[in-house]
Amino acid sequence: MSCVLVSIAEGFEEIEAIAIIDVLRRADIEVIMGTLNEHLMVSGAHGITIHADRPVKGLSVDELDMIVLPGGWRGTKALAADVNIQNLLKAMDAKGKAIGAICAAPYALEAAGVLKEGYTCYPGIEDELTTDGFVGDKHAVVESGNVMTSRGPGTAICFALAIVKKLSGNETYERLRGGLLADYCASI
Repeated sequence: MSCVLVSIAEGFEEIEAIAIIDVLRRADIEVIMGTLNEHLMVSGAHGITIHADRPVKGLSVDELDMIVLPGGWRGTKALAADVNIQNLLKAMDAKGKAIGAICAAPYALEAAGVLKEGYTCYPGIEDELTTDGFVGDKHAVVESGNVMTSRGPGTAICFALAIVKKLSGNETYERLRGGLLADYCASI
């Protein structure tokens, strides 16, 4: 079974985090909701608080198949400034392991030096980035090397399904896409 760390920081985008966690768990992918500190209760950008599983500190890259960062500008800035997240991103990239970011979160990938040319993000965030290859709204999900990016709340289910396809294969992806009535994600 694959294991994915979804890092949750104060000010995270709730739709993105919950959609990703929910879809991955439907695919029987183990999801660890990790916080930046010892506080497991984390409030999102719109006042929704979730109970995470554990702090990120102490997690080993060898335990993970992928790390995924939800957006939300405040949460993204916290992820970009957190030494544990930044070190995990660098270590994941060094081993060629999968990395995902949606909405503003490619900003945290760039801070770690792991954002690849050929990415998408929430409109306007590209102005904060120096990495070449922004593809705009041409695709809901963009994969470049070991890095997968997506646009924002409205693309969160498609992003999660793309992760499922990558980690669990096309059969699981198709089953979930059908069950979620997410035919609009067929182009990923």
